[in-house]
Amino acid sequence: MADEQQYDYDVLVIGAGPGGYVAAIRAAQLGLKTACAESRETLGGTCLNVGCIPSKAMLHASEYFDAAANGAMAKMGIKVTPELDLEAMHGQRRDAVKQLTGGIEFLFKKNKVEWLKGRASFTGKDSVDVAGRTVRAKNIVIATGSSVTPLPGVTIDQKVVVDSTGALELPKVPEHMVVIGGGVIGLELGSVWRRLGAKVTVVEFLDQILPGFDGDVRKESNKIFKKQGLEFKLSTKVTGVAVNGDVATLTLEPAAGGEAQTIDADAVLVSIGRKPNTDGLNLEAAGVALNGRGQVEIDHDFRTNVSGVWAIGDVAPGLMLAHKAEDEGIAVAENIAGQHGIVNHDVIPSVVYTWPEIAGVGLTEEAAKAKGEVEVGKFPMLANSRAKTNHEPDGFVKIIADAKTDRVLGVWAIASVAGTMIAQAAQAMEFGATSEDIAYTCHAHPTHSEAIKEAAMAVTGKPIHI
Repeated sequence: MADEQQYDYDVLVIGAGPGGYVAAIRAAQLGLKTACAESRETLGGTCLNVGCIPSKAMLHASEYFDAAANGAMAKMGIKVTPELDLEAMHGQRRDAVKQLTGGIEFLFKKNKVEWLKGRASFTGKDSVDVAGRTVRAKNIVIATGSSVTPLPGVTIDQKVVVDSTGALELPKVPEHMVVIGGGVIGLELGSVWRRLGAKVTVVEFLDQILPGFDGDVRKESNKIFKKQGLEFKLSTKVTGVAVNGDVATLTLEPAAGGEAQTIDADAVLVSIGRKPNTDGLNLEAAGVALNGRGQVEIDHDFRTNVSGVWAIGDVAPGLMLAHKAEDEGIAVAENIAGQHGIVNHDVIPSVVYTWPEIAGVGLTEEAAKAKGEVEVGKFPMLANSRAKTNHEPDGFVKIIADAKTDRVLGVWAIASVAGTMIAQAAQAMEFGATSEDIAYTCHAHPTHSEAIKEAAMAVTGKPIHI
């Protein structure tokens, strides 16, 4: 084994996204000499720079515009005639990104994490090259995240055919945007441009949007989005995209086979998923193994097959979510320090930041039924006093519990603040709560979260307000 003095760092994290920067900070807090390699000019990875954060800035701003333009404010006695200043809207988005990425740079300095600027590539089991400099570390954490899955035969030019990054930067509102993929990213960004005036068509290969979500949630959200003006072409595949000047012509075919059709658009968003970032890492030099899906294979403690090399976040198996990566970042740092870092991957909430928001944690009803007998309680937001007062009638809360033990297996919600509400459900599940535990917990009135209490009461058939 190499002499301790030959190591430059105790921990080197590759990637400064939500998983990587958190792992680096936590490792430094635990007294380990830590560095983080990042090739982007700013810290924070996809999430802060071109993902979660800027998309929420555009979603929030577009909600205000939509409320002003489409009568929601007028219903409450506020008469306005809005004018869209798209450049100013982009400006507030960029400002949010600048402040948050700068905040991470401050945290690195505060915690004495060294930022190695450049792309890292393995040169051995305990060494990497970063921008021509060889660095050795006792522990190396791969936290390189994910990138947009390309659609075969379709070129993303970031002008007419864009990915999620390009969709945030469009200089004008498209007349017709076609979104390829009815998942989270496509629905969020499609919603932004629909609210700002674009016609939006979502093309999804499966027979329903939001793969992986609860069946009731998928059906209900489809109805809500249709009401908002989004058009859906389900069970449909895109077989070609031809760009001529400022117009793209898409060829669509039924997923089951059949006659093709073409539609024109001045913006096409490709959002069919994301793939782990392993290109250029030279994992072969370290002997790190990938699984069949191209992810870095890890054990329960985030160790790869190579001693001293670890992996977290989107590059490793599991949900591709920033908060999952953050929790893994803390856990892997604690494991490296000899502590016991644990992430309960059965209780990772998922949120779609549309209007209303869609959120879930744990098992879908379909998955729960496949494992055994269940009881299900549902409560509509229409019957929730706060939602009614706020003119937010769409959606429901659904709780799935084990029929024998009453233990909560999954919670799903469509509500204006579902993303915030789901934290209560996740915490309850982390403590092994039963539906009765939630039902007998006092909830403040009037709040949206009362719908969780009522759904829990509905598991045993005793809701009050329906």
